[in-house]
Amino acid sequence: MKSTAKPATRKPAAADAPQDPPAAAAAAIAGLLPSVAGVTAAPAAEPVTGIDGAVVTSFVGEISADLAVSLVDQDALAAASGTDSPLVSIADVLRPALEAAAAELGTGVLGEVRAGESTGIFSDPESSVFALLSGEDTVGWFAVRLREHGVLAGSTPLSADAMAAKLGRISNVEMALTVEIGRTRMSVRDVLGLEPGAVIELDRSAGAPADVLLNGRLIAHGEIVVVDQDYAVRITRILDVADGLV
Repeated sequence: MKSTAKPATRKPAAADAPQDPPAAAAAAIAGLLPSVAGVTAAPAAEPVTGIDGAVVTSFVGEISADLAVSLVDQDALAAASGTDSPLVSIADVLRPALEAAAAELGTGVLGEVRAGESTGIFSDPESSVFALLSGEDTVGWFAVRLREHGVLAGSTPLSADAMAAKLGRISNVEMALTVEIGRTRMSVRDVLGLEPGAVIELDRSAGAPADVLLNGRLIAHGEIVVVDQDYAVRITRILDVADGLV
């Protein structure tokens, strides 16, 4: 994965100007990028072209968005990911920074962070694109494409009949349903030091409801049960957009 984007002239925003969600997300991700020198974010003054690859993800919540970040020095990023170990990828290294950026958009769920095609996000006129700067040098790019209720901002909502017709075409498509009982954060050193018998403490107490996610999106809460010696989940609450996906 390599970025060949050409730097463009940047116009930093006024220091005392209030930040909108994309600008706040850009500032958050800049603060957590793996870099020796401090990194700041400034709006791109002109379209960014020539980006061959990036780490991308989607966020669904109070403000939904597509996020993409690309760093110029891909070799340094690969070294930071620990290429000798299959446990840690470039996407894993950048996930904390993307989580910090998504947190600026409000409550919600961050989807899979992966290395993938990002040209559409950076070139979309609806996207907010930022240069990631270390001093005067451009070290990367960050793009935020906001969505409204999971739909691209500026698009025309479908009528109920049209939505039903489209859903009918995919009614037999299989999707990944995941039940999550908790999370934790660990350093790369601790992950690589895991051995059989190690105990990892999660951020959820015993008896707390589990999260039910559909393709990474939180849709319900439930409780873990056993059915015929197999684990199962009993749904206790179905969430909708109004619930804020908490």
